[in-house]
Amino acid sequence: MTYSLFIGNKRYSSWSMRPWVLLKALNIPFEEKLNLFKPGIRQPEFLAFSPSGKVPCLHDSENSIVVWDSLAICEYIAETYPEAWPKDVAARAFARCAAAEMHSGFNAIRDECSMVVALRIELGEPSEALQRDIDRFTALFEEGIEKFGGPWLAGEKFTIVDAMYAPIASRFKTYGIEVSGKARGYAERLFEHDAVQEWVKGGIAETSREPMHEEDCLRGRKLLKDLTKE
Repeated sequence: MTYSLFIGNKRYSSWSMRPWVLLKALNIPFEEKLNLFKPGIRQPEFLAFSPSGKVPCLHDSENSIVVWDSLAICEYIAETYPEAWPKDVAARAFARCAAAEMHSGFNAIRDECSMVVALRIELGEPSEALQRDIDRFTALFEEGIEKFGGPWLAGEKFTIVDAMYAPIASRFKTYGIEVSGKARGYAERLFEHDAVQEWVKGGIAETSREPMHEEDCLRGRKLLKDLTKE
């Protein structure tokens, strides 16, 4: 199997992070194709490798297949590597629901706390919508750990659902968002996972900057630390 994964900046691209972390965590070989964002919302040059003009995008050259959505990429990987989902049927059902919820929901944290792995920002008082997202993360993480025993969200092994929430663990660090109890322990473990740390360190090392994205992350809030300067 020959995979090429086209991704955006590790500093910013939460959707790229998800399948990348999954492939790394499961030790599945792939070739990374990094494509840095240019100023502006649209990236027309991405159309050369992605039908949607967005990242991530997976090319399976052996089978001449292109998959251009983060969750679809994870599902495609699971067809060849079934360990990408939990083996237990109840855990797998929970994991699929939680992964889909992450894929389609949590709009407040996306809108108010864009991903930027290299900065630490003082969030201040969260909006009502953001607090609802935080409360839902807490409930979801606690449910998974309590039902399936941890240490990962759907049991003993790191699976797609953990990869889907990896950017949330990063956002918690960036904005100082705290959850409690078992949810906090899970978020900390997820952030410290080797694959997540490899992505984060890669993002910190990047020299490319997208000013509009950086401004959106700060929104006039206090910058506490820039890890690229340490």
